[in-house]
Amino acid sequence: MTVIKETNLPNLVHRGKVRDTYGLSDGRLLMVATDRISAFDVILPNAIPDKGAVLTQISAFWFRQTKDLVPNHFVVLGAERSRTLGLDVEIARRAMVVRKAKRIDVECVVRGYIAGAAWTEYKKTGTLFGEPMPSGLKQGDRFPKPLFTPTTKAEEGHDLPMTKQEVVDMDGADTARVLEEKSIAVYEHARAYAEQQGIVIADTKMEFGWIDGELHLIDELLTPDSSRFWDAAGYAPGKAQPNFDKQFVRDWLDGQDWDRNPPPPALPDDIVEKTRQRYLDAFTRLTGQPLR
Repeated sequence: MTVIKETNLPNLVHRGKVRDTYGLSDGRLLMVATDRISAFDVILPNAIPDKGAVLTQISAFWFRQTKDLVPNHFVVLGAERSRTLGLDVEIARRAMVVRKAKRIDVECVVRGYIAGAAWTEYKKTGTLFGEPMPSGLKQGDRFPKPLFTPTTKAEEGHDLPMTKQEVVDMDGADTARVLEEKSIAVYEHARAYAEQQGIVIADTKMEFGWIDGELHLIDELLTPDSSRFWDAAGYAPGKAQPNFDKQFVRDWLDGQDWDRNPPPPALPDDIVEKTRQRYLDAFTRLTGQPLR
């Protein structure tokens, strides 16, 4: 089983926690999702086989599904142009060609259910990102309407919550309004579709950028790295939900004697394989196709 932890192609533009991005001769970019996995903003020693292929191919699925809601940077999968691009087959299945964008430094987080950091804050203060919430909510409860809770887009360290006014101050009122409207529209479309496939999308985060003066979705979209995917058959408020995403790894790490600072512990082989299966299950349930 091939694992791609790092790529070394010509014209490296950026190496992130998971993705390596390269410049192409036509001005576009080749974005390769490796099998690296991060948690709590730390890259773990292990890689998860097939993870990069899942991230790339599920993003392409959603970009194609939502292109009428908002334009995006996706052009073509690397596997569909592997000969032209001269890519190894394993790199190609983890790669996509995208248009270059000027990124907006806001993580557009949409929450349909109370979980994660939102649940932690609510338990302590009864608020969600500083806003009062109704009393009596249970972990995993669905909000009457999806909530837009943006954060900073940090190059290093943790993303920090932003108020809507801070987004306005950074990008202007019109852009802030469109970011919120488009993020919620994409989330609601995906949530309705996923429910038919037996998956609850609890929350997700998106990134946007400018291409030729027009707002586009960029980076990844509705992946097991950027979203909480719960098994609809086992969903019940008031408990931890059965999931198909990175939360499984976070939960294991939370049970270790680790302070969330480097170096992180290595994942046991069974945790690696169970994580891989969760990513594959999310992919096949949502797309209806086997991973290529």
